[in-house]
Amino acid sequence: MKFGRKITNDLYSEWRPFYIDYNLLKRELKARTTSHTWNDADEREFTRMLERELDKVHDFQKSKTSELSTRIKEAEKAVKRLVTSEYLNGHQAEGSHASTDAEAQQRRDIVTQDAGSDDDTDDEGADDMSVDALEDQFIALEEEVATLVADVHDLALYTKLNITGFMKILKKHDKQTGRSLKSWFTQEYLEKRPFYKYNWDGIIVKLSKLYDLVRTRGHPVQGDASAGGNQSAFVRQTTKYWVHPDNLVHLKLAILRHLPVLVFNSEKEFEPKDAAISSIYFDNEDLELYLGRLEKTEGAEAVRLRWYGDMNTKTIFVERKTHREDWTGEKSVKARFPIKEHLVNAFLRGEYTMDAEFQELVAKGKKSQQEVDSMTQLANEVQYSVLTKKLVPVMRTFYNRTAFQLPGDARVRISLDTELTMVREDNWDGRIRAGDNWRRMDIGIDHPFEQLPPEDKELFKYGVLEVKLQTQFGQEPPQWVTDLVSSHLVEAVPKSSKFIHGCATLLPNRVDLVPFWLPQMDTDILKPDTGALMIERPLHSSSKGTSDRQGSSGVTTPEHPPVPYAEPVSEGEDDEDMDMAPAKDELKRTGLSGDEVNAAIAFRENALKERRMQGAQAEGEGEAEEGEGSHEQTPLLKKRMKSVAAAVADGAPSQGRALSIDPLAPSSAFDETLRDRLREDAERRRDHASTDTAVDEDEEEEEEAGPSARAVEDARLLERNWRAPAGKRIAVPVRIEPKVYFAAERTFLKWLHFAIYIGTIATTLLNFIPPDDSTGLISAWLFTLAALVAIAYSAVIFVYRALQLRRRRAEGMYYDKYGPTVLSVFLISALATNVGLRLRELTE
Repeated sequence: MKFGRKITNDLYSEWRPFYIDYNLLKRELKARTTSHTWNDADEREFTRMLERELDKVHDFQKSKTSELSTRIKEAEKAVKRLVTSEYLNGHQAEGSHASTDAEAQQRRDIVTQDAGSDDDTDDEGADDMSVDALEDQFIALEEEVATLVADVHDLALYTKLNITGFMKILKKHDKQTGRSLKSWFTQEYLEKRPFYKYNWDGIIVKLSKLYDLVRTRGHPVQGDASAGGNQSAFVRQTTKYWVHPDNLVHLKLAILRHLPVLVFNSEKEFEPKDAAISSIYFDNEDLELYLGRLEKTEGAEAVRLRWYGDMNTKTIFVERKTHREDWTGEKSVKARFPIKEHLVNAFLRGEYTMDAEFQELVAKGKKSQQEVDSMTQLANEVQYSVLTKKLVPVMRTFYNRTAFQLPGDARVRISLDTELTMVREDNWDGRIRAGDNWRRMDIGIDHPFEQLPPEDKELFKYGVLEVKLQTQFGQEPPQWVTDLVSSHLVEAVPKSSKFIHGCATLLPNRVDLVPFWLPQMDTDILKPDTGALMIERPLHSSSKGTSDRQGSSGVTTPEHPPVPYAEPVSEGEDDEDMDMAPAKDELKRTGLSGDEVNAAIAFRENALKERRMQGAQAEGEGEAEEGEGSHEQTPLLKKRMKSVAAAVADGAPSQGRALSIDPLAPSSAFDETLRDRLREDAERRRDHASTDTAVDEDEEEEEEAGPSARAVEDARLLERNWRAPAGKRIAVPVRIEPKVYFAAERTFLKWLHFAIYIGTIATTLLNFIPPDDSTGLISAWLFTLAALVAIAYSAVIFVYRALQLRRRRAEGMYYDKYGPTVLSVFLISALATNVGLRLRELTE
């Protein structure tokens, strides 16, 4: 798929005029280069065209982000007014138990603090309002928030498509004209209008707070933002995934619909440094800790110093992660304690201990004596390891973390790390980086650290998603979590580690054993869009407060005329096939005669058959019109509409949004409206034919669409032909438990038993045959040889397997296709020789 076709397919139709006119630029470039030699006048005119397109894109995104912020603030004020009305009308009761005035006032204060304290809105909406009216207002706000989420998603995709378009047209220009415009235009124009560098975290945090307020009806869950537990020693079950940059915003918006963004200080505005996390990892020149963590040896440790925010942070956390094998019955543990920044160097040199400082915590009542004893022991053990193992700073990791969690509830915690960067901190190659200090001071949180040479940093190209669950035994995780981790947005990479990846990439001369995921870095993880976790606009958006905004009125636009009214049905009474089937006791329930009941049943069966035929015909017509093949019909009408809409021919706008159809209408209305929409899409494509046909299919162009344009089917192939870099080996995770050693010993003893039996036969022959019986002597020697070979074989195999287990290698360890066969041949030969010699004696 060419990029011109891709941008036409992926753009949001209501914003079509504000996208880069990529096909126009490409037509202009082709027309000028084919008609004559490219000259300075062409260069100036083409640059002016690029500048106009850039101004259009930059101004639209700037106005749209400002509009989104304003709409979020207005929605927050609306929530505040509704909760105030609820408080004034006394609708705080739940069943027969009413909340106290203090609790109600506390809730009101929470919302007032979250929504702001604008004086002009304090008294608005405080009129008497019934419970149903309040609920209707909250439902309208939910629709507005859903529209906001869709707008943020579309705007992020808008940014991605436009910056990709500029990069591609500049590259095409340089290739066809032979002039270098890309680097100059990037510095002189793109850097001055950096629409593609917009930080979405701030608006996502605000949107998350708003979504949580509306979802909880202005009564958000309150608790400890530090994850609801003792942070000095905590254990979680963690699964890690990689996320392609194109899916980052989509993934964040999908998660915040279920979990709010975890904010430690809700009283201050979000700043970029609030999400920054930096860690300094320690190791020695033998990379002892690296190899231990890579091979997952029992008791392997990782020692790091971590801080949150920028370089001015005064509190540093000393952390130690200890790996425990499952057979030990223990869980891997991360423990930590705080230390002041100016004391870190003295602590690492052994000149300062934390005993006195920890005891002050007991005197001030901040910690119990038991907690302080545990922290003191940890500090002493870490200090001892640093001094005895000669640990020094090796590598720094930096990333921006967005955490999703209910405050005070650690059952589900999801974190997404972006802009992950590994930076060298060691002085082993003669270059002074950290020097005698515990960290280098020439960088902070200024990603992508352009002041560093390329060999000193590794920019990780994916986001890292960690799903941390705390569930009871036998309890399944929430269904939405299961849907999330099985969607196309993530790629599972179990046991991945930032520390291991950084050492493997930044220290290639010292590392000969690399992690198993390193060869996968050259494989694009962008999967075809399966339609899961779609960011959709509400089918019925409230017109209040949104009708005057561009693109905020849901999916109902002038291009989509309203459908005829259909009589609504109550919840749970949808007119489906099962509802039209006859009841077993219908004769008794209706009181009609048998003939009348049979006639009614026949009428319903005919109606049901006609509905099925109409639905199949409508779906077949939709597929025939577009010529894209058939799609599997789902029992849900909504999914069927998405499936047929996805079958629109290349060039049709496909934003993955729900059709503007009344969900209360019968199936025939859905099918009719679907045909109308497909017909409108075909007409709209013909209107834009001059743009779409500009794509030159004969011209080579790099594809940005990823595997979605190349994949024939959604299933991904499992690649087994990985190759390690030259001179290195891949460390494949191998689980070695004590029972594996015992199994090897039992196998050794079994072979010894076999050898003893054969040796007993040989000894019996030697002791009970006459001295002049040559046949018996020959047989005894043959059985003795077989016994000795069996003993030698069992000893060699046992030693080989023990060494492989120590090296944590599984290849060739469990299956031996030659040894047993050779031993069997020896035994059969001995038996055959004995029988043959005895038969010869009888014949003589």
